[in-house]
Amino acid sequence: MREGSGLLTAIDQTLDRYGASFKSKVYNAENNDLDVLMEAFGITPELKRENRQYWGRELGMCWQVLVTDLCRATRSDFRHAIRIGHDEPCDLVIGSYAIDTKYRIGSGDSGTLKKFKQYGPLLRENELEPLLLILRLDNLPAAITACRVGGWTVLQGPESFAFLEAETGVDLRAILEERAGRFGITSDR
Repeated sequence: MREGSGLLTAIDQTLDRYGASFKSKVYNAENNDLDVLMEAFGITPELKRENRQYWGRELGMCWQVLVTDLCRATRSDFRHAIRIGHDEPCDLVIGSYAIDTKYRIGSGDSGTLKKFKQYGPLLRENELEPLLLILRLDNLPAAITACRVGGWTVLQGPESFAFLEAETGVDLRAILEERAGRFGITSDR
């Protein structure tokens, strides 16, 4: 098979464009930043890097349970996740807030983003304010923008903790910081 110089040029241009894109990616913030949940369990950035998907999923579920338990314990208007048709567009409801919790949004997955865009209007039609409480700050900017375009108010990191304290009277961040290392997962605790 003979390759024409036009084909080789196109291939080189594509490889060059993607190579420049890959080089411009910054991973240090995600890879080295600790958060209060990681500290509570003694999870190091190195350990988390060994299996990002596992730790992201498990820390995300822990964050969801913590927020749900906090709101259930402090708010008389707490409601569990609601169903609209076949969908469950949020994790819990307090007052007029339909709250979905995320540890981090690092996926630009079109299916996930499509759901956020669909759920925002669904919740608003049911007279609820869609609110996304994200623990971490190193989120994918395009995903955050998509959530906002979909009608969600997005709070990240300290904003999430400030909202929870204002709504529950409990400083969850301080509680977690106070417990740093107490639930360590290594055998030398």
